[in-house]
Amino acid sequence: MPDMLVKLYNLRSSRPAVDALAEQGIQIRRAMAPDKERVLNWIAEHSSVAARGEADVCFGSHPISLFLATEGKEIIAYACYNATAPDFFGPTRVLDSKQGLGIGKALLLRSLEALRDEGYAYAIIGGVGPVGFYQKCVDAILIEGSTPGIYRDFLGSQA
Repeated sequence: MPDMLVKLYNLRSSRPAVDALAEQGIQIRRAMAPDKERVLNWIAEHSSVAARGEADVCFGSHPISLFLATEGKEIIAYACYNATAPDFFGPTRVLDSKQGLGIGKALLLRSLEALRDEGYAYAIIGGVGPVGFYQKCVDAILIEGSTPGIYRDFLGSQA
């Protein structure tokens, strides 16, 4: 899967997406250290062991570079940044039953805002699946020749 590039200086605000979700009882929040094991176990159950490893790295960052979508105390989605490499977005996952509500978009925008606030002008979305989603949400463009890219030495890769 290829990587994509996003111009952070053209990024639209996450506030409308986050506020719309709040009206539905869904909160976008930065993960907290006391929730580390619960979050990592959720990611291992709903994503993959590899995604759990990437997310674990996020808990070593200050601030923690992982955002959650929650309904009450229940995790329904997550998004990481600065996990696989600096300036990278991902991994991310929204429960199948919660897709189509704008959660993935809100997590994406909030994470990219955090990268912009850290001083980056561009961000890389690593190993994308839904290319059209990223093109639509943040005008991301494919990076030619980026497969397998940084993931070429990943022990779990198929290459």
